[in-house]
Order: sequence, then C-alpha cells, then structure tokens
Amino acid sequence: MTDWSTLVVPALAKLEPFALGETLADVQARHGLEDVVKLNWNENLFGPLPGVVEAVHDELESLSLYPEQVNRAFCEEVAHYAGTVPERIVPGHGTLALIGSLASAFLGPGDHAVVSALTYGLYAQLSAVRGATIERVPLRDLALDLDAMARAARGKKARIVWICDPNNPTGSVVGADEWEGFLDALPKGCVAVVDEAYIDYLPVDGRVHRERDVENGRPVVVLRSFSKFFGLAGLRLGYAIVDEALAAYLGVVDEPFNVNCAGLAAGRACLRATDATDRRRSEVAEAREALSRGLREAGAEPLPAAANFVLARVGVDDTELADRLAGRGLLIRPGSDFGLPGYVRITVGPAALMDRVTAEVRDAHETLRR
Repeated sequence: MTDWSTLVVPALAKLEPFALGETLADVQARHGLEDVVKLNWNENLFGPLPGVVEAVHDELESLSLYPEQVNRAFCEEVAHYAGTVPERIVPGHGTLALIGSLASAFLGPGDHAVVSALTYGLYAQLSAVRGATIERVPLRDLALDLDAMARAARGKKARIVWICDPNNPTGSVVGADEWEGFLDALPKGCVAVVDEAYIDYLPVDGRVHRERDVENGRPVVVLRSFSKFFGLAGLRLGYAIVDEALAAYLGVVDEPFNVNCAGLAAGRACLRATDATDRRRSEVAEAREALSRGLREAGAEPLPAAANFVLARVGVDDTELADRLAGRGLLIRPGSDFGLPGYVRITVGPAALMDRVTAEVRDAHETLRR
C-alpha cells in the first residue's frame, strides 16, 4: 500500500483538515429533523439581490466559452465600485482561493506569518501548508491587537500579517487611526493582507479605505467577498485589490480564468443593484439590533456587532445551548468550536427568524441555568 504521508510535502503531513463544525446533514440525522435553519456559517439569509438570478440565467448561454470577456467586464465594474482601476483587481474563486494564492506568492519554509489568536482559521492553515511558522497574537478585549501584531511582525521578521476586518468571529472593527499606526509600525518586507469579507455591511463613511493605501504604494493587499453581504457563497466569488505589479505575479500563481462565468455575471449584477444594496444594509442592521436586543433580554451579553453575525457571552455551557437549539431546528455556532467557550455566534437573518431565535435561546438558557 502507498504511504501517502511520505509523499506529500512535510508541512501538509503535520496538519489536519479545516474543521467546519456540525453540518446541516449531521443535525438532521442526529435529531430526526427535516427543517433546520443554518445560523452557524455566517451565510446570507436574506436571499440574492434583484437581478442576480436573471444575470446568472442569461450567462448560462455562454457555458461553452472561457470567461474572457465577462472577466474583463467584472474587473472594470468592481474597480468602479471600489474606487480604483481595473488593473488592480484580481478576481478569485472565492476569497479562500486568493488567500491561498497570496500564501504561495509570499511564503515558503522558514518564513513567519502573524495572525490573531482568534480569527478566521484558514489564514494560519494555508500559511502553514506553505511551510511557514505561525505567530498567534492574543486579542485585547476581544478585539484585534494591531500594536502587538506589528511588534510580532518586527520581532519575527514576518512576511505577512493576516487581518480580518470586521473580525470573524468577534465582530470587532479596526479604526482609521489604529490602522494608520499599525501600517507605520510594520517592518520592511512585510505585507498586510486585510480580509474585508464583511466590509459591505458597514456604511461607507464607517470604513477604512485601504484601496487608497494600495494606490499610494503601501504594502497592503485588500480581499473582498461576494459570499456574505451579496449572498453568492454558492458561486464562490471574491476579488483582491493589489498593486499592478503584484497583480502580474498573482497571474503567474493563479490559473487563467479561475472564476466561472455565472459567478462573474452574478457579481456584476450585485454591483448594479445600488438601491437594493442600501436597503439590504439597513435591513440587516435592524435585524442585527433585534437579535442583540433579544439576546440581552434572554440573559446573554452580545458584543458590539457590525457584520451579519453576533457573538454573545451566554453564561452557560455553549455546546449544550447550541445542542438544545439544534434539537429545535436552529443551528448556531458554539464558541468552543473556535476556542471561546461560554460564547455563541449567531448569523443575522430576517426579523421574524430573529424573534424565533431569541425566544428559543431564552427558553434554553433558562432551562440550563436551573
């Protein structure tokens, strides 16, 4: 028999597959349920924006062709939306594919990468696959400690600092002054890669405009996703905003036309739905506040939130609380899954669903505290 552990690269043999947590099928089988609502993966529960389904349907007529034209059109429309130029836009088959490409471009055995101790786990995973050593920096009051991350980068001569803003799973947001201080403190030869997967939930005047840092030649890469706010997780679409020279290097790492035509068409339709986008942002904000308010009334302590999820301290066993809700057809994420016992993370959905969630949390919470 072939021993594959002796054939794969050494770094890969030491790693475990990324843990996704309990799946819909797992819960349905364990509890004997057919109707289960997923509030554990930060997916968009509001549905696609107007015009998206129609754009995908129209693009299906071009399935036999490589997506050359739609790829170029996507870059142009994204650049207009993001306030930059098409030459700085690099499409990707989801943000995850771009994270892998950047890790391949910047990291090799013996290099160092800095991450927060509590953030999206695949930054560390994909860096370690390239042979890099991971430096984990603790949070400060459940928020990213950018000062400490910059110190770690200087001390280890790191090649990359991975930042998620807003951060998953805590929901904390980096302020403009904090960001500028961090950039100034980065060592030479280190790149700040900022995953802005949830940035579209923030009002435009509440964001750090890092596309300007890219334009000004700072060592910054911005990643954005269509999976969250725009609800295209099933089509796997994201993009990077990078310096033109780096875009050329990523063109060597990535295969040509690595995003399918349906995903690109859907992304363009999302960017055109400007009025619906504003309404969706307000709708999510209202539902998020309703969820936070209901959690407080249920005896939990929700953290400030800016994206499509709320992290809350529950004061009871988080895995038991999540299991009880799963038995009632609501799948939430226990904090123990990502190293934060005593907390749960819940995806924001329509108002009626949030009322149901908070009522079930209240009932389960009261039962567990008896």
